[in-house]
Amino acid sequence: MNVTRSSFLKTVGGVTALGALGWVPRPLAAAAQAAGDGGRSTRITDVELFAFSIPRKTPGRNALGTMSSNDAVLVRLRTAGGVTGLGEASPFSAVMSETQASEVAVGRDLAVIVKGRDAFAIPQIVEAMDAFAPQATGIKAAFEMALWDVCGKVAKQPVHRLLGTYRDSFETDLTVHLETPREMARLAAEIAGQGFRNVKVKLGEAAALDIERMRAVREAVGPEIGLRIDANQGWSPSTAVVALTGLEPFHLQFCEQPVPHWDWEGLKFVRGKVSVPVMADEAIHSPHDVIEGIRRDAMDMVNIKLMKSGGILPAVRIATIADAANITCMVGCMSETRIALTAAAHLVFSQPNIRYADLDSFLLASMDPVVGGMQVT
Repeated sequence: MNVTRSSFLKTVGGVTALGALGWVPRPLAAAAQAAGDGGRSTRITDVELFAFSIPRKTPGRNALGTMSSNDAVLVRLRTAGGVTGLGEASPFSAVMSETQASEVAVGRDLAVIVKGRDAFAIPQIVEAMDAFAPQATGIKAAFEMALWDVCGKVAKQPVHRLLGTYRDSFETDLTVHLETPREMARLAAEIAGQGFRNVKVKLGEAAALDIERMRAVREAVGPEIGLRIDANQGWSPSTAVVALTGLEPFHLQFCEQPVPHWDWEGLKFVRGKVSVPVMADEAIHSPHDVIEGIRRDAMDMVNIKLMKSGGILPAVRIATIADAANITCMVGCMSETRIALTAAAHLVFSQPNIRYADLDSFLLASMDPVVGGMQVT
């Protein structure tokens, strides 16, 4: 039986839909039990924070601004048994209201909360971090993915097995940032020539210029390459309707966040006027936001990012709620290295309704310092 949005909202209230904070994926619970010794060896004894920056190959411009470097914070946890876990925060202040400096500052306080706890107590640790810092999603995600890393190593299982594996591979796109139509077409053709079957294109400026950009891109890549666009909140609702109506001939997969993140009515208006599926991105940070979007009937799809959600477990809750309302999801990224992108890949592996991936940020950086992890082949 298919569940409609209205029947979903009638069946479950907001609190019930969020699920209990203490919910644990069954494979993770089994791995914790198999670890034995009552959590003594998996107790977190040491926390380290490292800030680092990696220049991008070229500055990436979108409707929210220009990024010239990937600024991040590494979290390294160590257990009493000597197992280490890595996590990464990649703040983007325009979306997360966080900076590299603020991540480090909050991270020092979160270290006090995490130390001494059993790494397998992820729901309880997430709850404690949320109580202390409700908005600091990036650094909370770094701590949480480091905990998952520890649990996977102790269990000798990839993290997606601890979540419940649904697939064993997926495709990511590669992004073209704002440039002239000619330059964007050249870059898109280059991406297609590298073997990528989907190209993501940044838009969100004047409708006429954005239409010319996509006309040039479609002509450059041909009809077989999937094209998806991201307006990064750059359009007003009326401009979005004009732009997306003009873009319909180019057969787009979807449009991410065409209007400001706070404008649910504007998002609903756009969705009702155009045929291009509308994906909520900056509007969705938490499970509560997904329920709000469903209530308002304002979105066709949801973009989940670990940096917005605060980690893998909150992201699973977002995906689960969206799935209950028959809403397809994508997992995206900010400017992470393959540390955080690997954590995001495990999320994609585990959730049936995550059908798209935009995990390309490491390909835009000038260097890749990570050994192992997610691979693009």
